Amino acid sequence: MTKRPTLVTFLLLLLASFGLSAPAHAERIKDMGQFQGLRANQLTGYGIVVGLAGTGDDSLDYSTLGLKGAVSRFGLTLPAGVNPALKNAAAVMITAELPPFAKPGQRLDVTVSAIGKSKSLRGGTLVLAPLYGADGQIYAMVQGNLVIGGLGVDAADGSKLTVNVPSSGRIAGGATVERAVDTGFATTDQLTFNLHQFDATNAQRVADAINKSLPGSAVMLDGASIAIRAAIGGDERMRLMSRIENLEVIRSEPPARVIVNARTGTVVINGAVRVGTAAVSQGKLTVSIKESPTVVQPTPFSRGETAVEQSSDIGVDQEYRPMMLVKSTASLSQLVDAINRMGVPPGDLVAILEALSQAGALTAELVII
Repeated sequence: MTKRPTLVTFLLLLLASFGLSAPAHAERIKDMGQFQGLRANQLTGYGIVVGLAGTGDDSLDYSTLGLKGAVSRFGLTLPAGVNPALKNAAAVMITAELPPFAKPGQRLDVTVSAIGKSKSLRGGTLVLAPLYGADGQIYAMVQGNLVIGGLGVDAADGSKLTVNVPSSGRIAGGATVERAVDTGFATTDQLTFNLHQFDATNAQRVADAINKSLPGSAVMLDGASIAIRAAIGGDERMRLMSRIENLEVIRSEPPARVIVNARTGTVVINGAVRVGTAAVSQGKLTVSIKESPTVVQPTPFSRGETAVEQSSDIGVDQEYRPMMLVKSTASLSQLVDAINRMGVPPGDLVAILEALSQAGALTAELVII
């Protein structure tokens, strides 16, 4: 006997795992946002991976130009018109994240991805390449052996086997920071704390918690940012940040939302959703068309032609389901129970939620993605 997973089961598990019925509890300020300026910076670069076992880019022009540029640093020059046929090399894009306060000499992990016809980067080595920031400056240099989590195999008869993605890999600690980013952290007259999500209530509670610990130091700029007066100097500011980050705040209840993924039929309902009293009728209409073509032969000596005579049988079957009364709910568990009693599939549930919203019986924002 098999059990068919239902949307209701998913909602009940979601309710249990997140504890939406549990009372509100305090959270650290550091889990609700971050200080402005303490952000990572994206780095990108272009390079050449060598040492591949015949799975490179072959004769792509930009791979050839990249290899010529790499060997030119060692005083080698390829003759004009000579195509090196780079089956053992591949052109790649390199990406990395420069964390805040990264200093010269520190190591970064990088991701290397093929941009040409290379089938696999397994066994390859990235030749020394620079990593650039958005301002066009070099912030790191990278080189090293790739670790590939994928595998690709081609057989002589044309059959192929691919596991994961063999054309992308990582180099752990492969980049060395060459330039630090000046954030101006220690020289501004204040710190700004930004919430992950706009919420005026949470912003007020964060500002109140800071002012309770440091009287008169915090001011709300808007529903997502709090300005905090701070002394000049990195040591004093880091101590202040550490103190603020560990203050606890009771987070406000989030806005009531129902999130519907129209492509997969997934529905997620948060604990703030309420449903007013409404009557719901949900039916199922099935239309079937059966085609039974018949071959018609002409009579003897009539010089007629064989023809196909179409015969169609159209049937309509409508399943009757009585109207159900959905009572006003005060919690997510009651809403899940109401959905369970209705016993509708996810596709029909989406239509019912949309109709309840239009009727004004759904106290929530309906978001369809």
